[in-house]
Amino acid sequence: MSTKKCGHYSGIGGQAVLEGVMMKNREEYAVSVRRPDGGIETKKEKYEGVWGGRRITKLPFVRGVFNFIDSMVLGMQTLTWSAGFYEDEEAEETKADAVLDRATKGNGEKVLMGLTVAFSIVLAVAIFIALPFGISLLFQNFVRNASLLAILEGLVRLAIFLIYVAAIASMKDIRRVYQYHGAEHKCINCLEHGRELNVKNVMKSSRFHKRCGTSFLLFVVLISIVLFMFIRVEQPLLRLGLRILLIPVVAGISYEVLRLAGRTDNAFINLISRPGLWLQRLTTREPDRSMVEVAIASVEAVFDWKAYLKEEFGYEFEEDEERDAPAEQEGLTGADSPAEQEGLTGTDSLAEAEGLTGADAPAEPENPAGTETPAEPENLTGADAPAAPENPAGADVPAQPDAGQEASPKGTAV
Repeated sequence: MSTKKCGHYSGIGGQAVLEGVMMKNREEYAVSVRRPDGGIETKKEKYEGVWGGRRITKLPFVRGVFNFIDSMVLGMQTLTWSAGFYEDEEAEETKADAVLDRATKGNGEKVLMGLTVAFSIVLAVAIFIALPFGISLLFQNFVRNASLLAILEGLVRLAIFLIYVAAIASMKDIRRVYQYHGAEHKCINCLEHGRELNVKNVMKSSRFHKRCGTSFLLFVVLISIVLFMFIRVEQPLLRLGLRILLIPVVAGISYEVLRLAGRTDNAFINLISRPGLWLQRLTTREPDRSMVEVAIASVEAVFDWKAYLKEEFGYEFEEDEERDAPAEQEGLTGADSPAEQEGLTGTDSLAEAEGLTGADAPAEPENPAGTETPAEPENLTGADAPAAPENPAGADVPAQPDAGQEASPKGTAV
């Protein structure tokens, strides 16, 4: 089986927030939110992670654990910030808030966020680890084979996960968040398919991506089925404890598989990525143009997409039209002549302005600004890029696997 690198990996990832999108590129992230007044608010900061840039956070199969924790912490921070635009402005600080701030020396918000993340992890363990294990125990008198019992437990876990995702997707209030999730994917796909980042191109791009956090969670569920089959312990409590201890191992393996899926392209990788892409039909929705504008603002705050297109696809930009050209800075545009700046348009000459016509008029002045302006560069697409709904350059490209590719993990989208 041949393995080839994906030719176009941007390295950016993100997630949807309330009425906005967060994008992360290495240690920098930006959150863009559509304010109630219709404007776009963008915040850009650095986030080096819970453990900073220590070497252990970059080790294979270990980095996935830290990446997952960082995604949850950063996700909570950005979600809280975006929600602040839609909270009651008249809400006052409660006595409990004041006491917590005094007890934590002004770090009450960070403490609450940490407790929220910890509670979320405990709840996830209870729902997706303990509950399926408990249900499988009901069948141990009927299923004597330990491997079959572990598979049964895994299928119960998968069913609970799918029901959970479908239930969340059916909520009306979450629909707009999933639309912004789709806008995030579309922006990344737009760039990784070699298109300039604008609303028109983003709207044509796919809302499915192989590096999506949804795919990561599905990998966690599927890989856990395989690993838990090797736990052969008689005592139920010990078996449950070993499952909980293996969660970091499962997360680390799942991250490496997701990372490989985002950077390589072969039949096997595309095959194992398909379930995640199918599941994204529930966790993403088609955004409108205003949502895409917000996502673009977030991308542009942390990612130089023009430099990326130059390096990956050979784009040639005219450096912002030669910095708008000296003539434009003086108010002269295109073929406008000094006579036109005085109110003369078309082929009017100075002689015509003085009433001279026909043979008495001096020859019309030449166009000082040139008769033609350079043609704008075409949107070139890489030959290795997956196919998209339309090909701006008309170049032949290979078919895209299952409508697209997610989200990235150094910012795994959730």
